Amino acid sequence: MKIEQGDRIMVLGSCFAANIGNKLIESGYDVCLNPFGTIFNPASIANSVDRLNSGKKFTEEDCIMMGAGAGKICSFYHHTSFARAEAADFLENANRKLADAVEFWKRCNKVIVTYGTSQVWKWSDGRIVSNCLKRPGYEFTHEMLTLEEIEDCIERIISPDKEFLFTISPVRHMGEGAHTNTISKSQLQLAIFRKGVEYFPAYEIMMDELRDYKWYAEDRVHPGTEAIEIIWSKFYESVCKSE
Repeated sequence: MKIEQGDRIMVLGSCFAANIGNKLIESGYDVCLNPFGTIFNPASIANSVDRLNSGKKFTEEDCIMMGAGAGKICSFYHHTSFARAEAADFLENANRKLADAVEFWKRCNKVIVTYGTSQVWKWSDGRIVSNCLKRPGYEFTHEMLTLEEIEDCIERIISPDKEFLFTISPVRHMGEGAHTNTISKSQLQLAIFRKGVEYFPAYEIMMDELRDYKWYAEDRVHPGTEAIEIIWSKFYESVCKSE
């Protein structure tokens, strides 16, 4: 993929997608960045694209009361940054942003997708959620998508009228340990490789070129500011045209 100033670019995925998306916006590109908020797993990203294709509005049935005493309404499609005190306010904001995103999606020609993890959370009714909304853990089951399921998620989002670029977030998901994080990232790597879609090696730049904790933020999980700048510069040189 090569990006030009006239392109309309949809950016979807993890917090690393937000880093790249914001850099593109700062550089003057026409970008729609995560219209449902930060999303980490392939199934939730595919569900988001399904919603962009259908344009189906969110309704009272989608409204979920957040847990942990938050006292706010959100949905399992959205990041908690969309949460509002009243359902009507949540729906007005969510549907306004959905309408804008659907219109952008119809006319965009470039899509950048950043996967963060193969692991998903399923609510008691079996649906995969984009965010658990701080609700009690016993309401969910936790599992890892199979290689075939990830490949299916890739197939669900790609379309012939748009160019797609996939990348894997260098952010480490360490909640279940380093080994599980490695397996999770490996599943993503292999699925992208097997589907033959275009790939930018953000993960490899962080893991194999920088290779030192000095490049991480204080949590030793997220890339630090300097690392983000280095990966962005490599992305810009590789993907964005000189003009």
